[in-house]
Amino acid sequence: MRFGFTEEQQRFRADVRTALRTAEVRAAIADATPVDGVEPDQRPLYRLLGKLGLLAVHWPAEYGGSGRPLTDAAIVAEELVRADVPDTLHVNTIQIIGQFLLMAGSAEQKRRHLPALASGERFGSVLYTEPDAGSDLGALRTVAEPDGDGYRITGTKVFSLKTRFVDLGLCAARTTPGTGKYQGISLFLVDMNAPGVTVHVIPSVNDEQFHHVELDAVAVSGDDLIGARDQGWPLLNQALAIERTGLDYHLKAEHWLDAALEALVDQAPGDPHEAHLERIGRWDGALLADHALAWEVITGIADDRVDEVAAAVAKYHSSELAQSVAAWAADIPSPRQRADRTRAAAILDSALREAPGLTLSAGTSEVMLQIIAAAFDSIGQEKR
Repeated sequence: MRFGFTEEQQRFRADVRTALRTAEVRAAIADATPVDGVEPDQRPLYRLLGKLGLLAVHWPAEYGGSGRPLTDAAIVAEELVRADVPDTLHVNTIQIIGQFLLMAGSAEQKRRHLPALASGERFGSVLYTEPDAGSDLGALRTVAEPDGDGYRITGTKVFSLKTRFVDLGLCAARTTPGTGKYQGISLFLVDMNAPGVTVHVIPSVNDEQFHHVELDAVAVSGDDLIGARDQGWPLLNQALAIERTGLDYHLKAEHWLDAALEALVDQAPGDPHEAHLERIGRWDGALLADHALAWEVITGIADDRVDEVAAAVAKYHSSELAQSVAAWAADIPSPRQRADRTRAAAILDSALREAPGLTLSAGTSEVMLQIIAAAFDSIGQEKR
């Protein structure tokens, strides 16, 4: 367990902060920030971050990175959110799909995809969830049928983010139906501009729109298969553990608590600030614990240790915490601040819309508790 940062990490963090404070970056962030429910195209901002070498610092140089430790990538992720950079494209493209390709992709797949992802020229989205297979990916119905040297993928995916802006999809599909709930599943890289791919927006109150993706006999080559055929379930478990560090949810909770404090400071002297002091102190303590949990998972991944149980603990704690902070902070802005659409009021209004989905995405809280409980049950059985 780590409780602090090295001098080198602190210097690196300072360099990242300096880069994110330039006028060019601040202007790009402003252009990429949703306003009044309109979701802007954030790719220009990410292309700028790619030019600055801030998207994939831990990837090898041959794949567009700087060869830094994975922990430095986590530092960049923290500073991007603290600088108000919208994080979904980074989380999906770099932290999930890119990291998964680094761990499980072939040499050819890495050469073909990673440099463009690292430069901000291409982006990715995760295509796991289906209308009747949300948190239970073993119930997925999308099929990939053999077609010459490749496959044809047919199925429906839902609730993916930023999908109309991306070039690449990480798709789970059945390659051998009828072999069991968790057997016969494979993972593919799908060209989102290929014939047969149709993307629609799912109407919602969120600032970030969810998408409905139809895959109609979409052709993929054998080179687009990640790992071995029918061996997707172990890879999915590994990918989901990588996705469940909890850092992105922690950063949302931190961002929303900061906005609540900003709103309180901006309020009139007669407002009852003291009524919130104890609650703020408790939130701050919970955030410190949450940060330690996330970094325990991150340092494990950096050492090639993917701990599914530790990841489940971090994901559960961070998503539940972020959701609770958002619900509490929703009542903080005053009527004047809401009417004036102050920065803090806008952030907290958006948080209230986003927070309900945090305990569903990347695995529901119930699934996380099942993983944790099963681990303790296994320990108990061993002792008996």
